[in-house]
Amino acid sequence: MTHKLLPALAAAGMLAMPMAAQAQGTLRGAAEGAERGADAAGPVGGIVGGAVGAAAGTIGGILGVDERPRFRSYVRERGVRSYSWGGPVQVGTELPDEEVTYYDVPAEYRARPGYRYTVVNDRPVLVDRSRRIVEVID
Repeated sequence: MTHKLLPALAAAGMLAMPMAAQAQGTLRGAAEGAERGADAAGPVGGIVGGAVGAAAGTIGGILGVDERPRFRSYVRERGVRSYSWGGPVQVGTELPDEEVTYYDVPAEYRARPGYRYTVVNDRPVLVDRSRRIVEVID
């Protein structure tokens, strides 16, 4: 029975992934879910875990819904200079290494190590180690 259920769940998860792909936190949730699922149930568990993790990441993002207003206020209070970007400010955009100042996310926000923040076009964003936007704090 289990061998019939897992492929069905994997297929459902694969169909759900494109709908969630545009949302904040999806990439992190998918990566973590796939890793945990693969550890627990092998390759099929990785596929299912990735889909479930993407959905969970979509809901919470990096900071979590309840932390966003407080973090936005934190950034404003710091008077961080906004970087003027000619393109869209969205998840997946890679920012330049030069001309942009990146700041560590304070430990009180419980973001995973490696995430930093900056302000782009007057919008606070979180970036990963490769300077790719992973969350826009609206």
